[in-house]
Amino acid sequence: MKLFSSSTKTAVVRRTGFLGAGILIGVAVFLVFAALPSSRAFASTNISATTNQHWGWNDILGWIDFYNTQSITVNSSQLTGYASSSIGYISLDCGTTPIGNICSSQNGNYKVTNNGAGTLAGWAWNDSTGWISFSCTNNNWCATSTYGVYIDSSGNFHGYAWSDSVGWISFNCLDISASFCTNTSNYEVATSWAPVPLIGTLDSTTFDTGSTAGAQLNSVIWQGTLNGLPIGSVGFQFAAANSTSGPWSFTGPDGTASTTYAGNPGVPIPITNYTAYSGERYFRYRIIMTTNSSQSITPQVTGVSVNWSP
Repeated sequence: MKLFSSSTKTAVVRRTGFLGAGILIGVAVFLVFAALPSSRAFASTNISATTNQHWGWNDILGWIDFYNTQSITVNSSQLTGYASSSIGYISLDCGTTPIGNICSSQNGNYKVTNNGAGTLAGWAWNDSTGWISFSCTNNNWCATSTYGVYIDSSGNFHGYAWSDSVGWISFNCLDISASFCTNTSNYEVATSWAPVPLIGTLDSTTFDTGSTAGAQLNSVIWQGTLNGLPIGSVGFQFAAANSTSGPWSFTGPDGTASTTYAGNPGVPIPITNYTAYSGERYFRYRIIMTTNSSQSITPQVTGVSVNWSP
Protein backbone atom coordinates (compact mmCIF):
# COMPACT_ATOMS: atom_id res chain seq x y z
CA MET A 1 0.00 0.00 0.00
CA LYS A 2 1.23 3.49 -0.77
CA LEU A 3 2.06 5.99 1.88
CA PHE A 4 -0.69 8.58 2.17
CA SER A 5 0.93 11.06 -0.17
CA SER A 6 1.28 14.79 0.33
CA SER A 7 -1.50 17.05 -0.86
CA THR A 8 -3.45 20.13 0.05
CA LYS A 9 -7.17 20.34 0.70
CA THR A 10 -8.21 21.82 -2.62
CA ALA A 11 -11.86 21.94 -3.51
CA VAL A 12 -11.87 22.46 -7.27
CA VAL A 13 -15.31 21.42 -8.51
CA ARG A 14 -14.92 19.55 -11.76
CA ARG A 15 -18.59 18.78 -12.08
CA THR A 16 -21.46 21.21 -12.23
CA GLY A 17 -25.10 20.89 -11.18
CA PHE A 18 -26.98 20.29 -7.99
CA LEU A 19 -26.69 17.39 -5.62
CA GLY A 20 -29.59 15.27 -6.76
CA ALA A 21 -28.89 15.35 -10.48
CA GLY A 22 -25.89 13.05 -10.61
CA ILE A 23 -26.98 10.70 -7.87
CA LEU A 24 -30.34 9.60 -9.19
CA ILE A 25 -28.78 8.60 -12.48
CA GLY A 26 -26.06 6.52 -10.89
CA VAL A 27 -28.09 4.71 -8.28
CA ALA A 28 -29.95 2.79 -10.95
CA VAL A 29 -26.97 0.45 -11.19
CA PHE A 30 -26.95 -0.47 -7.50
CA LEU A 31 -26.82 -4.16 -6.72
CA VAL A 32 -29.09 -5.96 -4.31
CA PHE A 33 -27.53 -7.18 -1.09
CA ALA A 34 -28.17 -10.83 -1.81
CA ALA A 35 -24.86 -10.78 -3.65
CA LEU A 36 -22.91 -9.40 -0.73
CA PRO A 37 -21.03 -11.56 1.78
CA SER A 38 -22.72 -12.15 5.13
CA SER A 39 -21.49 -10.09 8.07
CA ARG A 40 -19.10 -11.26 10.75
CA ALA A 41 -19.46 -10.51 14.44
CA PHE A 42 -16.72 -8.36 15.95
CA ALA A 43 -16.66 -5.86 18.80
CA SER A 44 -13.83 -3.46 17.96
CA THR A 45 -15.96 -1.03 15.94
CA ASN A 46 -19.29 0.65 16.65
CA ILE A 47 -20.38 0.38 13.01
CA SER A 48 -23.23 -2.11 12.63
CA ALA A 49 -22.37 -5.69 11.67
CA THR A 50 -25.82 -6.19 10.14
CA THR A 51 -25.40 -7.11 6.48
CA ASN A 52 -27.10 -4.07 4.95
CA GLN A 53 -26.00 -1.51 7.58
CA HIS A 54 -22.36 -0.78 6.82
CA TRP A 55 -22.23 0.11 3.14
CA GLY A 56 -21.86 3.35 1.23
CA TRP A 57 -22.09 3.63 -2.53
CA ASN A 58 -20.31 5.52 -5.29
CA ASP A 59 -21.05 5.19 -9.02
CA ILE A 60 -17.37 4.63 -9.86
CA LEU A 61 -15.99 2.86 -6.79
CA GLY A 62 -19.06 0.70 -6.14
CA TRP A 63 -19.62 -0.45 -2.56
CA ILE A 64 -17.62 1.07 0.30
CA ASP A 65 -17.45 -1.12 3.42
CA PHE A 66 -17.32 0.75 6.72
CA TYR A 67 -17.24 -2.42 8.84
CA ASN A 68 -14.78 -5.05 7.66
CA THR A 69 -11.57 -3.23 8.66
CA GLN A 70 -12.80 -3.25 12.28
CA SER A 71 -11.22 0.16 12.73
CA ILE A 72 -14.00 2.76 12.44
CA THR A 73 -15.38 4.32 15.59
CA VAL A 74 -17.87 7.17 15.78
CA ASN A 75 -17.78 9.45 18.81
CA SER A 76 -19.16 12.87 19.66
CA SER A 77 -16.19 14.76 18.19
CA GLN A 78 -15.00 12.76 15.15
CA LEU A 79 -14.80 9.53 13.17
CA THR A 80 -11.66 7.43 13.44
CA GLY A 81 -10.38 4.53 11.34
CA TYR A 82 -10.69 3.63 7.68
CA ALA A 83 -13.15 2.01 5.28
CA SER A 84 -12.33 -0.35 2.42
CA SER A 85 -13.21 0.09 -1.25
CA SER A 86 -12.35 -1.24 -4.69
CA ILE A 87 -9.43 1.22 -4.89
CA GLY A 88 -8.09 0.70 -1.38
CA TYR A 89 -8.63 2.19 2.04
CA ILE A 90 -10.45 5.44 2.71
CA SER A 91 -8.97 7.00 5.83
CA LEU A 92 -11.29 9.05 8.04
CA ASP A 93 -8.58 10.56 10.22
CA CYS A 94 -4.82 10.87 10.15
CA GLY A 95 -4.47 9.28 13.58
CA THR A 96 -5.73 5.79 12.67
CA THR A 97 -4.70 5.09 9.08
CA PRO A 98 -3.72 1.63 7.81
CA ILE A 99 -0.07 2.64 8.32
CA GLY A 100 -0.55 4.15 11.76
CA ASN A 101 -0.61 7.73 12.98
CA ILE A 102 0.55 10.11 10.26
CA CYS A 103 -0.75 13.33 11.80
CA SER A 104 2.76 14.65 12.32
CA SER A 105 3.76 14.00 8.70
CA GLN A 106 3.48 16.28 5.70
CA ASN A 107 -0.07 15.04 5.11
CA GLY A 108 -1.57 17.35 7.73
CA ASN A 109 -4.05 16.81 10.55
CA TYR A 110 -7.09 15.80 8.54
CA LYS A 111 -10.17 14.11 10.00
CA VAL A 112 -13.92 13.76 9.65
CA THR A 113 -15.44 15.73 12.53
CA ASN A 114 -18.69 15.38 14.47
CA ASN A 115 -20.25 18.44 16.09
CA GLY A 116 -21.74 16.32 18.88
CA ALA A 117 -25.22 16.52 17.35
CA GLY A 118 -24.41 14.17 14.47
CA THR A 119 -23.51 16.73 11.78
CA LEU A 120 -20.27 15.65 10.11
CA ALA A 121 -17.67 17.80 8.36
CA GLY A 122 -14.00 17.66 7.46
CA TRP A 123 -12.06 15.43 5.10
CA ALA A 124 -11.29 11.78 4.40
CA TRP A 125 -8.40 10.58 2.20
CA ASN A 126 -7.76 7.91 -0.40
CA ASP A 127 -4.44 7.50 -2.24
CA SER A 128 -6.15 7.24 -5.63
CA THR A 129 -8.97 9.78 -5.36
CA GLY A 130 -7.42 12.25 -2.93
CA TRP A 131 -9.57 14.32 -0.56
CA ILE A 132 -13.19 13.44 0.16
CA SER A 133 -15.31 16.23 1.63
CA PHE A 134 -18.08 15.46 4.14
CA SER A 135 -19.67 18.92 4.08
CA CYS A 136 -20.21 21.74 1.62
CA THR A 137 -18.85 24.08 4.30
CA ASN A 138 -15.40 22.62 3.62
CA ASN A 139 -15.18 24.02 0.10
CA ASN A 140 -17.61 26.97 0.16
CA TRP A 141 -19.95 25.12 -2.21
CA CYS A 142 -23.13 25.42 -0.11
CA ALA A 143 -24.55 28.10 -2.40
CA THR A 144 -24.48 25.55 -5.25
CA SER A 145 -25.33 22.38 -3.32
CA THR A 146 -25.96 22.00 0.40
CA TYR A 147 -24.45 18.55 0.58
CA GLY A 148 -23.24 16.92 3.77
CA VAL A 149 -23.40 13.84 5.96
CA TYR A 150 -25.20 13.52 9.29
CA ILE A 151 -26.15 10.83 11.80
CA ASP A 152 -29.76 10.74 12.99
CA SER A 153 -31.10 9.95 16.47
CA SER A 154 -31.15 6.21 15.66
CA GLY A 155 -27.48 6.15 14.61
CA ASN A 156 -28.20 5.99 10.87
CA PHE A 157 -25.99 7.93 8.44
CA HIS A 158 -27.65 10.16 5.84
CA GLY A 159 -26.51 12.44 3.05
CA TYR A 160 -23.65 12.61 0.60
CA ALA A 161 -19.89 13.20 0.63
CA TRP A 162 -18.05 14.61 -2.39
CA SER A 163 -14.84 13.65 -4.20
CA ASP A 164 -13.48 15.75 -7.07
CA SER A 165 -12.29 12.51 -8.68
CA VAL A 166 -15.26 10.15 -8.34
CA GLY A 167 -18.24 12.37 -7.45
CA TRP A 168 -20.92 11.68 -4.85
CA ILE A 169 -20.74 9.06 -2.11
CA SER A 170 -24.12 7.99 -0.72
CA PHE A 171 -24.68 6.66 2.81
CA ASN A 172 -28.37 5.70 2.88
CA CYS A 173 -30.88 4.49 0.27
CA LEU A 174 -33.64 6.42 2.08
CA ASP A 175 -32.07 9.64 0.84
CA ILE A 176 -33.17 8.54 -2.62
CA SER A 177 -36.61 7.15 -1.70
CA ALA A 178 -38.26 4.52 0.48
CA SER A 179 -39.32 2.65 -2.65
CA PHE A 180 -35.70 2.54 -3.81
CA CYS A 181 -34.73 0.81 -0.56
CA THR A 182 -37.55 -1.70 -1.01
CA ASN A 183 -37.25 -2.40 -4.71
CA THR A 184 -33.60 -1.83 -5.63
CA SER A 185 -31.13 -1.91 -2.75
CA ASN A 186 -31.63 -1.58 0.99
CA TYR A 187 -28.29 -0.17 2.14
CA GLU A 188 -27.05 2.29 4.78
CA VAL A 189 -24.24 2.95 7.21
CA ALA A 190 -25.32 2.66 10.85
CA THR A 191 -23.53 3.05 14.19
CA SER A 192 -24.37 2.47 17.84
CA TRP A 193 -23.41 6.10 18.54
CA ALA A 194 -26.32 8.53 18.29
CA PRO A 195 -26.79 12.19 19.20
CA VAL A 196 -28.63 12.75 22.46
CA PRO A 197 -30.61 15.71 23.77
CA LEU A 198 -28.82 18.44 25.67
CA ILE A 199 -30.21 19.17 29.12
CA GLY A 200 -29.75 22.53 30.80
CA THR A 201 -30.80 23.68 34.27
CA LEU A 202 -31.32 27.06 35.85
CA ASP A 203 -31.90 27.62 39.59
CA SER A 204 -33.81 30.62 40.84
CA THR A 205 -32.82 32.93 43.65
CA THR A 206 -34.33 32.32 47.11
CA PHE A 207 -37.93 33.48 47.58
CA ASP A 208 -39.26 34.52 51.00
CA THR A 209 -42.97 33.76 51.47
CA GLY A 210 -42.99 35.88 54.62
CA SER A 211 -44.82 33.11 56.48
CA THR A 212 -42.91 32.17 59.62
CA ALA A 213 -45.15 29.13 60.03
CA GLY A 214 -44.38 28.04 56.54
CA ALA A 215 -46.24 28.33 53.23
CA GLN A 216 -47.83 25.95 50.76
CA LEU A 217 -46.71 25.98 47.11
CA ASN A 218 -49.80 25.66 44.91
CA SER A 219 -48.87 26.01 41.22
CA VAL A 220 -46.34 27.27 38.72
CA ILE A 221 -46.97 28.92 35.36
CA TRP A 222 -44.32 29.68 32.77
CA GLN A 223 -44.19 31.84 29.66
CA GLY A 224 -42.22 31.00 26.53
CA THR A 225 -42.42 28.38 23.80
CA LEU A 226 -41.75 24.69 23.33
CA ASN A 227 -40.82 25.30 19.66
CA GLY A 228 -42.59 22.12 18.63
CA LEU A 229 -40.99 19.98 21.35
CA PRO A 230 -43.19 17.73 23.51
CA ILE A 231 -44.54 18.65 26.93
CA GLY A 232 -41.78 17.77 29.38
CA SER A 233 -39.07 19.55 27.45
CA VAL A 234 -39.53 22.27 30.06
CA GLY A 235 -39.92 20.97 33.60
CA PHE A 236 -39.76 22.36 37.13
CA GLN A 237 -38.55 21.09 40.49
CA PHE A 238 -38.84 22.81 43.84
CA ALA A 239 -36.90 22.96 47.08
CA ALA A 240 -38.06 24.49 50.38
CA ALA A 241 -36.29 25.32 53.63
CA ASN A 242 -36.65 27.39 56.78
CA SER A 243 -33.30 29.09 56.23
CA THR A 244 -32.02 31.25 53.39
CA SER A 245 -28.97 28.98 53.27
CA GLY A 246 -31.04 25.81 52.72
CA PRO A 247 -30.30 22.98 52.46
CA TRP A 248 -31.89 22.90 48.99
CA SER A 249 -33.08 19.53 47.72
CA PHE A 250 -34.92 19.89 44.40
CA THR A 251 -37.67 17.36 43.76
CA GLY A 252 -40.59 16.69 41.42
CA PRO A 253 -44.07 15.21 41.87
CA ASP A 254 -42.83 11.87 43.24
CA GLY A 255 -40.57 13.48 45.84
CA THR A 256 -37.35 12.62 43.97
CA ALA A 257 -35.05 14.41 41.52
CA SER A 258 -36.05 12.04 38.70
CA THR A 259 -39.38 13.74 37.87
CA THR A 260 -40.50 17.27 36.99
CA TYR A 261 -43.66 19.36 36.98
CA ALA A 262 -44.36 19.92 33.29
CA GLY A 263 -47.04 21.50 31.13
CA ASN A 264 -47.73 23.92 28.30
CA PRO A 265 -46.65 27.57 28.51
CA GLY A 266 -49.33 29.88 29.92
CA VAL A 267 -51.19 27.06 31.68
CA PRO A 268 -50.94 26.68 35.51
CA ILE A 269 -49.23 23.45 36.57
CA PRO A 270 -50.48 22.16 39.96
CA ILE A 271 -47.78 21.43 42.54
CA THR A 272 -49.23 18.19 43.81
CA ASN A 273 -46.61 17.02 46.31
CA TYR A 274 -47.84 19.24 49.15
CA THR A 275 -45.94 17.61 51.97
CA ALA A 276 -42.55 18.09 50.30
CA TYR A 277 -42.71 21.88 50.46
CA SER A 278 -45.28 22.78 53.14
CA GLY A 279 -44.26 24.30 56.46
CA GLU A 280 -41.17 25.97 55.02
CA ARG A 281 -40.76 29.74 54.71
CA TYR A 282 -38.29 29.89 51.80
CA PHE A 283 -38.27 28.16 48.43
CA ARG A 284 -36.42 27.97 45.15
CA TYR A 285 -37.35 26.51 41.77
CA ARG A 286 -35.21 24.78 39.17
CA ILE A 287 -35.97 24.90 35.44
CA ILE A 288 -34.87 21.84 33.43
CA MET A 289 -34.90 22.34 29.65
CA THR A 290 -34.24 19.64 27.07
CA THR A 291 -33.46 19.95 23.36
CA ASN A 292 -34.46 17.49 20.66
CA SER A 293 -32.11 14.57 20.07
CA SER A 294 -30.20 16.32 17.29
CA GLN A 295 -29.77 19.40 19.52
CA SER A 296 -31.20 21.59 16.73
CA ILE A 297 -34.36 22.71 18.58
CA THR A 298 -34.52 24.11 22.09
CA PRO A 299 -37.42 25.47 24.16
CA GLN A 300 -37.44 29.03 25.48
CA VAL A 301 -38.59 30.28 28.89
CA THR A 302 -39.21 34.02 29.25
CA GLY A 303 -41.04 34.18 32.58
CA VAL A 304 -42.02 32.10 35.63
CA SER A 305 -44.68 32.71 38.29
CA VAL A 306 -45.20 30.58 41.42
CA ASN A 307 -48.41 30.72 43.45
CA TRP A 308 -48.31 29.96 47.18
CA SER A 309 -50.51 30.41 50.24
CA PRO A 310 -49.77 30.71 53.99
